[in-house]
Amino acid sequence: MEYRSLGNSGIQVSPISVGCWSFGGGSYWGAQSQSDVDKVVARALDEGLNFFDTAELYNDGDSERSLGRALSGRRY
Repeated sequence: MEYRSLGNSGIQVSPISVGCWSFGGGSYWGAQSQSDVDKVVARALDEGLNFFDTAELYNDGDSERSLGRALSGRRY
């Protein structure tokens, strides 16, 4: 995987990010299982992606919580 500098931070990120708006389900997206999120995140990490787009606003914070559960125990 090719990585790029994130500004002047010294952090290297993949040029492709994983959009996490649908993580955690919600009224707009409907139900979504944590196991599905876990599989998406695991595959992304296995392929070298390390850039995940989420925000507190997505599904009232459930997106961030779901991503956090999926990343739990995996530190890079």
